[in-house]
Amino acid sequence: MSHAHGSPSPVASKAGTPLKGRIRVPGDKSISHRSMIFGLLSIGETRVEGLLEGDDVLRTAEACRALGATITREAPGRWRIIGVGIGGLTEPKDVLDFGNAGTGSRLMMGVAGSHPITSIFDGDASLRKRPMRRILDPLTQMGVAVISEAEGGRVPLTLRGPKETIPITYETPAASAQIKSAILLAGLNSPGRTTVIEQEATRDHTERMLRHFGASVEVAPHGADGRAITLQGQPELRGTEIVVPTDPSSAAFPLVAALITPGSDVVIEGVMMNPLRTGLITTLIEMGASIERLNERDEGGETVADLRVRHSRLTGVTVPHARAPAMIDEYPILAVAASFAEGTTRMQGLHELRVKESDRLAAVAAGLAEAGVEHEIQGDDLLVHGSNGKVRGGGNPVATHLNHRIAMSFLVMGLATAQPMTVDDSAMIATSFPSFIPLMRELGATIQD
Repeated sequence: MSHAHGSPSPVASKAGTPLKGRIRVPGDKSISHRSMIFGLLSIGETRVEGLLEGDDVLRTAEACRALGATITREAPGRWRIIGVGIGGLTEPKDVLDFGNAGTGSRLMMGVAGSHPITSIFDGDASLRKRPMRRILDPLTQMGVAVISEAEGGRVPLTLRGPKETIPITYETPAASAQIKSAILLAGLNSPGRTTVIEQEATRDHTERMLRHFGASVEVAPHGADGRAITLQGQPELRGTEIVVPTDPSSAAFPLVAALITPGSDVVIEGVMMNPLRTGLITTLIEMGASIERLNERDEGGETVADLRVRHSRLTGVTVPHARAPAMIDEYPILAVAASFAEGTTRMQGLHELRVKESDRLAAVAAGLAEAGVEHEIQGDDLLVHGSNGKVRGGGNPVATHLNHRIAMSFLVMGLATAQPMTVDDSAMIATSFPSFIPLMRELGATIQD
C-alpha cells in the first residue's frame, strides 16, 4: 500500500457537469514554509496572512517552535511569529519530525545546521527515501558536521553546527531551489559572502524574502540561463508582514480540470504569476488553452492575477528541458492535460521527478497506463500521445505512493474520462491542498470517497 498510517482512503472521480464558478486555492506552500523560517530568524514580530495550513507547513512551524520561536495562530491563515534572530536558535529537545515535508526539512537543515546546536531530522516512510546528500555536501563545506545519517545520506540524520558557518561559493549540481535555499540560509550565520551559482534559474522566493526581511542579496546573470546569487552574511533580519499569494502548483489542478471538462468556465483568484513558477501556464497556452489573466496586482512582493480558464481543444507540444525548474511540480497534471490533447506532448529532462517523495515519473506513467493513455519514457523524457479529448479512464486504482500531486492529478483526469478514475489513497492530499476535494465539488466536480 502507498499510505503512511492506518487504512488507505481511496477516492473516485467521474465525468459529470461542466465546472463553473470562482474559487481561491490555498496559499503558496514555498512561501508559507519560508514565512515561518524567516520569522524564526528575525528580531521582533512577523505577521503572516494567507498561510497554507497543510501538514507540511505545520511541521515546519513545529520545528521553528522547537528552535526557539514563539508562534501563534490567530485565525485561519493568520499567524504571528516572534523570532530569536540569527545566532539565537536553541537546541531542540526532541527530534524534528518533518512528516512528508521535503522542502521544510531541507531548508531547515541549512538553518539549524548553521548554528552551534545538535539537531536530529526525521520524517515519514516517504521522506526517509528522499536523497539529502545534495544538501549535506555543501553544508559540510560550510563547517556543518553530519554526526549520523541513514544509508545514502537520508533521514534520520543528526547535524551539529559550528559557531559560525564558512562562506563558500558553490555551483549546484542540479536545478534545485531547495539546495540553493539551504546554502543561503546557512550563509546567514557566516561572517562573509556566500555565493550560489545555478546553471538554470530556479524559483527565487528565498532571495525575494531575504530582501523583504532586510538582507543584502545580489543576483547576476550566469551563462545562458543561470544566475549567481550572493548573500552578505550576518545581517539583522527584522520581523515584517507577509501576505502569502495563492499557490500556482495548487491552482494547476482546477485549471487543468476546467480545460479538459467540456463546457467549463472557471475563475481562480489571486494566483502567483512569478515567472519562475508559471511554466505550466506558458506550456498550456502554447497547447491552445484559453487562460486569461485578469486584475494583475502586487501581493507581498509577488505579482498575482485572477485566471479565467475555459474548456479548450489542446494540441501536443515539446516542453523544453530549460522550462523544468519553473514547473517541476506540475508535470503530473500536465501529463493529464496532454492525454486529452491532439498529437504528442514531449516533456524533456524530467530527472528531478525521479527523486521527489516517490519516483513521480514512474508513478505518472503507471497512472497513464491504467487510464489507457499511450505514452513512453525515453531516458528522462516523457512522451504522452494524446487522444483528442477521448480518454478511456477506468483501470485499477492508481497507486499514489504517498504522493499528493499524483492523487490530485488522476482525480482531475477522471472528471473527463469515459470511465471513472480511482486513486488508492487520498489522505496525503492534506499535506499541500487540504481543501482540494471540497473546492472541486464547489465547482461541480463529482468526486466520491
